[in-house]
Amino acid sequence: MSEITEQEARIAELRGRLGGEHPETLAAMLDLAELLWREGRLTAVRVLEEQVVGARLRLYGEKHPDTLKAMGKLATTIGAQGDLARAHDMQQRIVELAPDVWGEDGRDRWRAVNNLAGTVAAEGDLLGARDLLEHAIAAMIRLWGEDDSDALAAMGNLGSVLWQMGEQDEAYWLQRQVVDTRRRVFGDDDPATRAAVAAFETMQRAACF
Repeated sequence: MSEITEQEARIAELRGRLGGEHPETLAAMLDLAELLWREGRLTAVRVLEEQVVGARLRLYGEKHPDTLKAMGKLATTIGAQGDLARAHDMQQRIVELAPDVWGEDGRDRWRAVNNLAGTVAAEGDLLGARDLLEHAIAAMIRLWGEDDSDALAAMGNLGSVLWQMGEQDEAYWLQRQVVDTRRRVFGDDDPATRAAVAAFETMQRAACF
């Protein structure tokens, strides 16, 4: 039995025992969505995530961390399907609500800003994405330091934006800083380290540094 089949069976059992909108059932549905995402089955992922968002809105309202997290997952899926405008609107709403839900200095608040910046960049607004990322990075470093994984992720995203803007020298050295820090803090075998190294090597090949 595959992981997906097992998870579908678990959801069916939870629905029968606890109900379709029980928190445990909804969490299991998101777990299934993650498994489906790995196989690229985005239509099925979106159906599940829309169901979870709808249920959590009814149960908790918009200003609740579980609701916002489900909305964030759905926005990512929508964006991956190419509907950047709708993904942008949803992520913008999350960013607006985030300080009330997670606090001004909440980690999930700044993750939401980073996610919004990715969509803004995909829409072609590189200056807007740069502004969002620089703001988020400054806050993350102030709160958690330069070695923080989320700060490094945002720095890598900023490097990509700068590269697309033609600021290759700045992008290259920023990405090198990300690689060096991730190697020192998390090691070469960390998936995020490997991704950062791959991005850095692409820059090296493209610009012949």
